Amino acid sequence: MNAESRQRLWEEYSKKKTPELMEKIIIEYAGLVKLVAGRLSMYLGYNVEYDDLVGYGTFGLIDAIDKFDIKKGYKFETYASLRIRGAILDQIRKMDWIPRSIRQKQRKLDMAYQSLEAKYGRAATDEELAAELEISPDELESWMNQTKVTNIISLDEFMEQGSEARVEQSLTAPLDHPERVVEQQELKSLLIKTLDTLTEKERKVIVLYYYEELTLKEISRVLDVSESRVSQLHTRALQKMKMKLGANMELLTSY
Repeated sequence: MNAESRQRLWEEYSKKKTPELMEKIIIEYAGLVKLVAGRLSMYLGYNVEYDDLVGYGTFGLIDAIDKFDIKKGYKFETYASLRIRGAILDQIRKMDWIPRSIRQKQRKLDMAYQSLEAKYGRAATDEELAAELEISPDELESWMNQTKVTNIISLDEFMEQGSEARVEQSLTAPLDHPERVVEQQELKSLLIKTLDTLTEKERKVIVLYYYEELTLKEISRVLDVSESRVSQLHTRALQKMKMKLGANMELLTSY
């Protein structure tokens, strides 16, 4: 369906919100749910099934369709993406399924990174990190895969993720607002410094994922490695970046 046909569909739906028209819109934007779910699945790994994420996101899409006001001039894809993402993360928050052991491993990893960085004045290598934690390289890889979810899921962070006010604020905030511009400039400066601490492949994954907005599968094709390897590189990069960005890590995942 082209842009003109979509516009007509929305205009028709705004006048008469029938189940039939709702179904047509859901089908039309089903791909958007899969896209958002796919991007989040890179963080969540195998902790949550992709089909479950799509299911949670579909509720967000339905909510977005129900509340979308064509007269406000918002682009529906932007509005719906926020609601889909919010619905998925809200459901994850309600599940609160991250085991205490995973949280403990995350804290140990953070402490080890901090200790080694203070000692060497640079980002720690995987070998150094494993030695510091007194575990094998294979165990370290397992820890990183298990804890990748904690890089994005914070229960407090997403308490209000699905609120109308949060979505409205995201959509209406002017791009050239002075505070927003300063925030973006500071983040870019931090990112440049942080990227210098990554290996070449880790840096490529971050650039392709956040700047080029490629999917996990697309990145694996570009780098000619498996999807699981891309996920591992992404996790390691986030671990390193988390140490540098600190509280600004939330800004990275919000853009």
